[in-house]
Amino acid sequence: MINAFRNTTILLFAILLLSACTRTQLPTPGDTASRFGDNNGLIPESMDGEWGPTELQPRGLNDSYTDGTYNGRPTIMGLFQPVYFNFDSASIAAAERAKLQEAARYLDKNARAGVLLEGHCDWYGTADYNLALGELRANSARDYLSTLGVNSSRIETLSKGSLEATSGLSKAQSAQDRRVEIIILK
Repeated sequence: MINAFRNTTILLFAILLLSACTRTQLPTPGDTASRFGDNNGLIPESMDGEWGPTELQPRGLNDSYTDGTYNGRPTIMGLFQPVYFNFDSASIAAAERAKLQEAARYLDKNARAGVLLEGHCDWYGTADYNLALGELRANSARDYLSTLGVNSSRIETLSKGSLEATSGLSKAQSAQDRRVEIIILK
């Protein structure tokens, strides 16, 4: 009798345990836990498949630095190495975080300087999707700098999407296009 009870208890426990292991927990709507992590929210669920050019914000006339300035501030390019990303991802790899840490140290020592984080994508995907992904990459870098103590008022972001990407390359060859440029604003 005791063996039967014990076997039944073990069997019920095993069934409950196995049924709990087969369920996948769905992400919480609006979850921001992916600030530096996974990319499962590139397009908000609230858009219900109606995402397109009407949701994108046009760039302002001052959103360019071809003349060496951005929003009236002189720019310094090439002082820091770009932060590179995996394909279709806005997650900052651990190996890439040192680049942002270096930028944070620079900003700490140069109180009047700011930073422009420019998000880029490879040529895969639509132009609209790549603009959104470039923005996510720039925002991910911004959020990481904020956790390092950089005041958000000193950080600007800009997405270039795939505007400057080299088309026709393989995913491995186009890795240099998946990046955030760190541009210092004087």
